[in-house]
Amino acid sequence: MEVASRPASEQLSLVRQTLDRGIHGIAFSPYLDGQEPGDEISEAQIRQRLAVIEPHVRWIRTFSTTEGHEAIPRIAHEKGIKTLVGVHLDADLEANERQLAAGIEIARAGHADILAVGNENMLREDITEGQLVDYIERAKAAVPNDVPVSFVDAYYLFELYPAIAEAVDVLMVNCYPYWESCPAEFALLYMKEMYRRAVKVAGGRPVIISETGWPTSGTPFHAAEPGLDRAAEYFVRTYQWAEEDDVDIFYFSAFDEAWKVGAEGDVGAFWGLWDKDGTLKFA
Repeated sequence: MEVASRPASEQLSLVRQTLDRGIHGIAFSPYLDGQEPGDEISEAQIRQRLAVIEPHVRWIRTFSTTEGHEAIPRIAHEKGIKTLVGVHLDADLEANERQLAAGIEIARAGHADILAVGNENMLREDITEGQLVDYIERAKAAVPNDVPVSFVDAYYLFELYPAIAEAVDVLMVNCYPYWESCPAEFALLYMKEMYRRAVKVAGGRPVIISETGWPTSGTPFHAAEPGLDRAAEYFVRTYQWAEEDDVDIFYFSAFDEAWKVGAEGDVGAFWGLWDKDGTLKFA
């Protein structure tokens, strides 16, 4: 029986079964309710949040290397979880230097399995292509040879910026059918096309889907409608495909994050598989 034709209760059960088998990876921000980027996080809350997802994932993806986030990769490795360590870059060039230095230090300490230098900077247009390539090249020269260096952005931007695609060791592409107004029933087919386009420009380099997901609540985005059942269907279909075609996918995200409402509207708070308190939504 196709996932889309299953009753809602069976879809929720399939989510739990998929998580129990274990997925490749998940986007991990350990913020607690009321926190947001810029707030200092503690090792205690990192351990608390990791304990929730630890049985279900092989990798985590982080988004910063300062303000306490630098401890996440070490703690994850203690638990046997691999790490895609994110170096946050934006228009603050001084902060970028701190982020890059900390990311290199994490890699040299042996706690970065992949180092992602930057996230959606071409999408936001907060630094130039030349600046980004320079950050990537500096990281590649400084980290151990067995640590791939990458950059994360929307899949189609690697077509527009081939110098970035050439600079990285692995393409990390964000694929969001939701944000391109795709109805849920066609979302997996659309994501497969996004992935195909990324593979085409990768030049033989590995391609990893660094983010994809579906919100469980909020205001529809044109033809794309949030909802628990739609999110369950998208999650299960995504990892069925991942297993069948051997595609590495980091799901977005582990926990709901209320601070994202500012950038994305009410839907921004509801991308987690677990809610803000760490309770699985698909129970």
